Amino acid sequence: MTSQLDKITVGCEVEVELVGRAGSKERLKVIIVDDRSADFALGYLSENTPLAKAILGERAGITIPYLRDDILSIQILTVTRPINKPPEDAAGKREAMMKKTMREVQDTNAIVFASSFSGKWGDYDPDSIHKENKPE
Repeated sequence: MTSQLDKITVGCEVEVELVGRAGSKERLKVIIVDDRSADFALGYLSENTPLAKAILGERAGITIPYLRDDILSIQILTVTRPINKPPEDAAGKREAMMKKTMREVQDTNAIVFASSFSGKWGDYDPDSIHKENKPE
């Protein structure tokens, strides 16, 4: 069972309603965590994001201005102690994903270069580019 907390701090589960400039409302429930544990797809928001910085130290039941993109304000609905703990390997997963993405970008750049280059010594063969991490 979750218990109501007084102020938003790192480790709190917070339910907010983002109020758009056109009157639209979107509910969002996140747990504020340190950068190493952040995984927004799973509901773990880094304490260093603009949203977390805006609500840290605030209390449930208030509305604060938040002028970003199409958002006008944030209504803080609840502040509770979370039931679940963030995954301990979130930082490692992010780093591995970044490395994989960088390899894919480098491979794509090499293929684009090879496909578009024609020199006096002959054309590059895009099929000869190293494909270590590409599925067959």
